[in-house]
Amino acid sequence: MKRASSLVSAVAAAAVTAGLTLYQAPGAHDPGSGGSTTAQTVAAHRSGGHWVDTWASMPQLTEPGNMPPAPFTRPDGVFDNATLRQTVHVGVGGQRVRLRFSNVFGGTDLPVTAVSVARPAGGKAGVGSIVPGSARRVTFGGKTKFDIPQGAQAVSDPLDLDVRPGTDLTVTLYLAAGQASTSVTSHPGSRTTSYMLAGDHLDDTDLPGATTADHWYFLSGLEVWSKPSTSATVVLGDSLSDGRGSTTNGNDRWPDQLQTRLLSRSGTAGIAVVNEAAGGNRVLRDGLGPNALARLDRDVLAQSGVDRLIVFEGVNDIGTAGATEADARRITDELIGAYEQIVTRARAQGIRVYGATLTPFGGNTYDDPAGVRESARQAVNTWIRGSGRFDAVVDFDRAVRDPQTPRRLLPAYDTGDHLHLDPAGYKALADAVPVSLFRG
Repeated sequence: MKRASSLVSAVAAAAVTAGLTLYQAPGAHDPGSGGSTTAQTVAAHRSGGHWVDTWASMPQLTEPGNMPPAPFTRPDGVFDNATLRQTVHVGVGGQRVRLRFSNVFGGTDLPVTAVSVARPAGGKAGVGSIVPGSARRVTFGGKTKFDIPQGAQAVSDPLDLDVRPGTDLTVTLYLAAGQASTSVTSHPGSRTTSYMLAGDHLDDTDLPGATTADHWYFLSGLEVWSKPSTSATVVLGDSLSDGRGSTTNGNDRWPDQLQTRLLSRSGTAGIAVVNEAAGGNRVLRDGLGPNALARLDRDVLAQSGVDRLIVFEGVNDIGTAGATEADARRITDELIGAYEQIVTRARAQGIRVYGATLTPFGGNTYDDPAGVRESARQAVNTWIRGSGRFDAVVDFDRAVRDPQTPRRLLPAYDTGDHLHLDPAGYKALADAVPVSLFRG
């Protein structure tokens, strides 16, 4: 068995060097597979590197109000004979990249005619222009055209491309036939502008007259090939991590600002912060997107190069629960049980789990006159701080609450809805994460 394992590792290393993608049976681990982080680490050291997520978005079923604007949505489908251009902000860099596309919520197979990756004009997020001559074609199994089956995802072949840390990339798709369904996979809370134009404009420098929308469609991940010490930290969260209240095209959500902090220090520059959050998401029950327990395998455990997880979610569960004392006890117990499950399942894959306390919502519609839901939040936070179940605790509550009225946000950080934070508030969250959690 030891000789066979060594042979698999040697073949995997040779394939990576040659620019090939290996496909293995479930349970086998090469540097590009998901699964056990321990197995990934061993494979990474044997081959001199591994694949690491440097950007991701949580796939969701697109709501009617977030569908592509007309004429890109029709009664029988979307993006018929259309070009879709999107930008993403990467964390760590690398010399080779892979793209991941998701059709997990699609109503039919998704036929993609061609994909290219390029550098955005001016290096900016949310722009429709690319640097002339920078577009590179992306292949899947050696082909530029590919179909993603309904409910599946597709990972591209490795592409030689120098990706610098903390920069933006542009990904352009051309769909000749579109997708013959109005059930579409997207991430509505992109806070990044995307561009749509009829016809094939895959490698065009500019897209004059394009229609815009602040959503990502189909694109769900970007991986870089990096040295063994590079890793990814996933954020499991809701709108407070997805960035409601942040600046469109500003990349100033708290995970973005934490990424900037880590990149600025030599000891943590090899840590990618991967944001797997969505507005309205809940831990226990489906809301906007599947609940956190249901999506844990896809959005955390199956991601490449993950060795840390920050759990910052639960306020939507409390805010949508009943407002009786019995309801408060029930939701508290259920959330604690869910956190226990997340810790157990993540640690089984060699992932450290950091728990973040829930931030205040006093004055928001989630609040109730008797303060019952606030009591549930306090009980949950007490458990997060004192249970000892997490590998570390990040006290977001303390970082942004009003010292004079602890059940409310500090006014300087409040967007006005008494739940979401502005960029300064998100910086306070980012600054509250100890850098020491990412060393060693």
